[in-house]
Amino acid sequence: MTRDLARRALLRTMRQPANIIPVLVFPMLLVAINSSGLQAATKLPGFPGDSYLDFAIAVPFVQGGLFAMMNAGTDLATDIESGFMRRLALTPVGGTSLLLGQVAGVVALSFVAAIAYLGIGFIAGVTIASGAAGVVALVVLAVMIGLMFSSIGAFVGLRTGSPQAVQGFFPLFFVFLFLSSANIPRDLMQQEWFKTIATINPVSYLVEGVRSLVITGWDPSALWPAVAVLLVGIAAGGFAASRAMRGSLVRT
Repeated sequence: MTRDLARRALLRTMRQPANIIPVLVFPMLLVAINSSGLQAATKLPGFPGDSYLDFAIAVPFVQGGLFAMMNAGTDLATDIESGFMRRLALTPVGGTSLLLGQVAGVVALSFVAAIAYLGIGFIAGVTIASGAAGVVALVVLAVMIGLMFSSIGAFVGLRTGSPQAVQGFFPLFFVFLFLSSANIPRDLMQQEWFKTIATINPVSYLVEGVRSLVITGWDPSALWPAVAVLLVGIAAGGFAASRAMRGSLVRT
């Protein structure tokens, strides 16, 4: 049953261009705009690297996770509205297995998106300081980011049961990206209030972990905080979504 649900989720994701195109196009479009407009920031003393494109390519990996969150939550909420979840409640499959099957398509899309980001980045001239192993690590991080955000989206979708409610949460989470170190290093931020928010914002550590593989190489001081945020986020989001799934099956 879990495998069948995973195949269904993957096919449903691939058959909906509205779920795929924004994930692939919008993050790279934003990178192109920022790279052309903020290239002068590389002249600041202490800026890491000479190319703003190398600096900014980390952002799509987190943006893709945000889209994964919306897709996962919307799909689950749609299943509740359509009555599909009610039919699943009649099967012997557990809530955790159902949840894994439902988010499989979104996680697969995170993998495809990571390959696309890297491919476009290489064409545009991005260099990966961590080498071939770093490319593999970037894809793994992208999948983990997609899994973390999709579990959060699944929780919201299961709790609200409304696709519109899930879409309403998306701008709120998007704000976290802009209040992070996505566009400028934290040590170069001049406004203390912004620097403080960026420092306590977990998204900053995700961006910096991905960015370190591109610009610095294998930097444990950047990678370990990113991995820690991901492990905690996946565990917390998965637990909350599993509880919400069980509650949803009981309600239906």
